Amino acid sequence: MCERAWERALTEALADDGGAGSPALLLVEGAAGTGKSHLVEALLELPQGRTVPRLAVRYRSSGALAVAEPPAAEHRAATACLALEAALASVRPLLLVVEDVQHADDDSLRLLRGLLREPPPRFAAVLTYRPEQLPRRGLPLGGAADYPARLSVLRYVPPPLDEAQVRALAGDALGAERCPEEFVNRLLRDSAGVAQVLVDLLRMLRDADEDRDHADVRDHFTAEDVDGAGVPVRLAEAVLEQLDTLDTPHRPVVWAAAVLGEPAGAQDLTAVAGLGDEEGHRALVAALGCAALHETGQGRYGFAVPLAASAVYRVLPGPVRERLHHRAAALLAAREPAPWAAVARHWRGGGRTEDWLRAAERLAEGEAAVREDTAALALLEQALAEKGVPAERRGRLALTLARGAMLGVQSEGTAQALRGIVEDAALPRAVRGEIRLELGLLLHNRKRRFDEGRVELRRAAEELTERPALAARAMAALANPFFPGASLEENLGWLRRAEEAAAASADDGAVTAVDACRATVLMNAGDPAAWPLVARLPRDATDRASRQQVARGLCNTANGAVYLGHYRRADELLDEGVALARNSGAPFLERVGRGTGLVRDWLTGRWAGLAERCTGLVAEDGIANDARVVLALLALAKGDWSTAENWLPDDDPPASEVFEAPVAATAAGARIRLLTARQRTEAASAAATTSWDWLRRKGVWVWAAGFAPWAVEAQVRAGRREPARAMVAEFAAGLDGRDAPWAEAALLWCRAVVAEADAEGAAVAHAVTVAGHAAGHDVGHATGYTAGYSAGEAGAAGREPGHGAWAEAARLYRESSAAFARLPHPYAEALTAEGAGRCAAWRNRPQAEAAGGELTRCVELLTGLGAAWDAARVRAVLRAHQPAAQRRRPGRPAYAERMSPREAEVAELAATGLTNREIAATLHLSPRTVEHHVARAIRKLGVDSRQALAEHHRVAGGGAEAAP
Repeated sequence: MCERAWERALTEALADDGGAGSPALLLVEGAAGTGKSHLVEALLELPQGRTVPRLAVRYRSSGALAVAEPPAAEHRAATACLALEAALASVRPLLLVVEDVQHADDDSLRLLRGLLREPPPRFAAVLTYRPEQLPRRGLPLGGAADYPARLSVLRYVPPPLDEAQVRALAGDALGAERCPEEFVNRLLRDSAGVAQVLVDLLRMLRDADEDRDHADVRDHFTAEDVDGAGVPVRLAEAVLEQLDTLDTPHRPVVWAAAVLGEPAGAQDLTAVAGLGDEEGHRALVAALGCAALHETGQGRYGFAVPLAASAVYRVLPGPVRERLHHRAAALLAAREPAPWAAVARHWRGGGRTEDWLRAAERLAEGEAAVREDTAALALLEQALAEKGVPAERRGRLALTLARGAMLGVQSEGTAQALRGIVEDAALPRAVRGEIRLELGLLLHNRKRRFDEGRVELRRAAEELTERPALAARAMAALANPFFPGASLEENLGWLRRAEEAAAASADDGAVTAVDACRATVLMNAGDPAAWPLVARLPRDATDRASRQQVARGLCNTANGAVYLGHYRRADELLDEGVALARNSGAPFLERVGRGTGLVRDWLTGRWAGLAERCTGLVAEDGIANDARVVLALLALAKGDWSTAENWLPDDDPPASEVFEAPVAATAAGARIRLLTARQRTEAASAAATTSWDWLRRKGVWVWAAGFAPWAVEAQVRAGRREPARAMVAEFAAGLDGRDAPWAEAALLWCRAVVAEADAEGAAVAHAVTVAGHAAGHDVGHATGYTAGYSAGEAGAAGREPGHGAWAEAARLYRESSAAFARLPHPYAEALTAEGAGRCAAWRNRPQAEAAGGELTRCVELLTGLGAAWDAARVRAVLRAHQPAAQRRRPGRPAYAERMSPREAEVAELAATGLTNREIAATLHLSPRTVEHHVARAIRKLGVDSRQALAEHHRVAGGGAEAAP
């Protein structure tokens, strides 16, 4: 039965329809913590339940009755049955709620059966109980009830929480960005979706996190954190109490389930418990009868909540536990194929070190299985930490661990374990180099520890001189331009060395890896020669390693194509790369491809649901830098500047070395724009200089597309027009011969920004001269003129200033906007169209009227994207330059209790978290005026604070209702 069904049944039962209603009984069944009480609270809060006489009672384990509602009822009786009779006599309820019926005595149950045998027409009863504690299994009322035909009887079992619900609860408790997919999945698995268990577990994780030193606070939680949190007290006590109700001879079957740690068949449980067939059968039936174990699937038995196994395991005496592990290891090792990860775990639990290590070696032979199994990786880490393991064995185990972590799942301890191995002088140089190669790739690609990764990769390249195929892989990784520490020139140097090593190796896999690397380097540098290289990558390679290298090349070149502005071709490469990554067993590359897709969606204006897709990837990956930057860009466009700042790196490049270079460049642009918007002019200029210097050292100028316009604007805002010109010239030189349509459009934008600054300078200089002459003193003493000087003021001063400069700026903005439209990049198209309209409006000629239409279209485009802050700013520009004949006549329209358009606009920006000063700067108003608008919006919307205004804005779907 679904929730709507019982809501409907309750509504019909309590309806005041002249006695023609159908009474209802709702039986709510579930173990402790599954949400029965929450359901009862929801029923009592339904409109029908709140308007009728009702009685809510609860039976306690002692057999006593607690009368919960109405609160005034006092019933002191010798027995629970008499207390219930008295309560029913005094209240005469239409809605009766009885909780924990499993504790009711026989007399109470007879009373309830009698009441339900002849219920009044308008009546509903809700009974909750724990099925495993019923005196007579399956009979909540103690026996079969003689229900009348007109009584609707429904049973409801609250379902376990699903992944989305677990993710939401975890996000509320710990922060959504700190809860990646593998953490959420482990929470769901261990808690079995039982609400109370999950809440207790999250509380334990939160408390442990708050006890950490500030410097040790984690960026995200892991599956290992769940494993290390322990068992919630409530759950541990419940399962141990159930175990204690079993007769001693029957307990070993529950111990066996705890040691196995996962549901098992009856024969396996019996064998591990050390019982005979009949003894095992009786023990399992008894364990199921008291709910110490549950049937989790057809013929599979285990704990209802997997975490409960740990509570039983911890109370087992050492000798008993070891013997159970021995039996489990022997049982599983005899299977074909043997689950070597589980076998190794049991030998280790039984204290059999040599057997454990042998099983770990067998595990290493099945490398593909390790890639998907965090438990297997953890066992390998433990084996590598064991003292006295021979060097050759350590090498084999380390290689399996490294490869599994690189392409599949990874454990937080993997890098640490591998570091210890590569410093072992007893390992042969070539073996050490191969392990170091995998460590470097892990640090470089998965951990985003680029500096550490490059150090290991350089050392690996030297240690692998006698194994050129592996040396070529190390050099190819060092040639990858995405990583921020090396210049493009250095990348090309490593690429040449990698090609030489691959040729010397005559290894097809090495050659493919290097070919994919060359395509990646050239594509990201904007070299047109990249495209034929990509076309020649062998998609149909027969060996898995080569297919993975091709998948990597396709995903990397797709990423490069996105940052160049070739979106259609990027889509094709991305589809191919992700499919090949999936088919070749490289899930890490799938996530890389998804991150690239998010950046593409941002650029091409596919913003619907984009924030949700980004937060989903952050939750899965934990790092997902591209998704984080897209979230920052979305928040910035919408005016949610605090959120934007939270998603961005704390520092400018190169300090933010954990970000891939193109992502870091885009993040730098967002940060500079945020500082500029907040009128932190000097800080924005300094950030622009730092980021520009970093990109100059990197030497990949096509990546400046996302931040060059903001860097140039920051310089001109700070009055540094000459450094801004130098930036534009350097950017243009860096694009010479490159195939980079996004960067070319951005270069036009940069030139437009400088041209606008020149026009503003000419206008201000002219105004100061006119003012000085009018005042009859030296123009150097004139004050009060800024770049906000208007076209109307210019005309009043006697002539139109800088007509040609404004026209040139408008032309450059229009050319840039048209270039962005061709990509397409609608957001940049709108922002540059805004610039064109703004410059045209300065000219105080008929073209200014055309600028109004241009700005209006810009507002429509920004509004359609959801860029609320940008749209509000452009509307303010429209108002500022509206021809006098079109301006509103003096006097305010009578909006009464409706919000005016200006109030709605201010309310929308205030709801995003902007301060009054920031809103004032956006809309060209005074902070005092903004304060009045906010106050009126709060009053008219019926809320009591800016925080409540923000909540109203969120519930309303991101918009504030204004008067027409």
